[in-house]
Amino acid sequence: KRLGNAAHHVHGARGEPVPDDVPPVPFSLILNLVGVMGEEADQATVWAYLANYAPDATPEGNPELDALIRHAVAYVRDVVAPTLTKRGANAKERAALADLSERLAAVAGVVQAEDIQNEVYAVGKDHGFDPLRSWFTALYETLLGSSQGPRMGSFITLYGIENTRALIDEALTRTSETV
Repeated sequence: KRLGNAAHHVHGARGEPVPDDVPPVPFSLILNLVGVMGEEADQATVWAYLANYAPDATPEGNPELDALIRHAVAYVRDVVAPTLTKRGANAKERAALADLSERLAAVAGVVQAEDIQNEVYAVGKDHGFDPLRSWFTALYETLLGSSQGPRMGSFITLYGIENTRALIDEALTRTSETV
C-alpha cells in the first residue's frame, strides 16, 4: 500500500526518510483533484473536498498531507494545468456519460467509493466498451484532460457527486474535437 502512494517515492527520491504514517488520501488522487480544479485551486478548497473523502483529516492533524496539498497545488498550477486538454466525447461516450450522470443522481445518502466504482464499471459494460479500459480512458480524457487517471469511485467520492455531474455536463457540451 505504501509503494502505491506517490508520497513514498517523493520522499525517497529526495533522500528523505519516508514518513511512518500514510496520508488518508493518496498523493496521486490529490493531484487529480487539483488538476480538475485547475489554476484556481488552493489549499483551503482542496481541504474542503477532502472532507468528503476523509472527514477526520485536518491540516493541523496532518501537516504532511497539508504540505503535499501545497506542493500539488503549485505543481498543477505551474506544470500540469497548461498541458491538460479535455477532448469532446463521441456519440457512444456521450450516451455513457449521460447514463453515468443519471446513475450518480440516483445515488442516495453516503455511498462508499467501491459502490460508485461498481456503477462506473456497469455503465461501461452496459454501453459495450470493449475492452472496458477504453471506457476509463474516455472518462479520463473527457473529464480530466489526461489519458490516465485515478480510480473513478475514489475520485467521485472525493470530488463529490454533484461536482462530478457538473463535470460530465461540461464534457457533454463540448464538441467531439479536442478543446
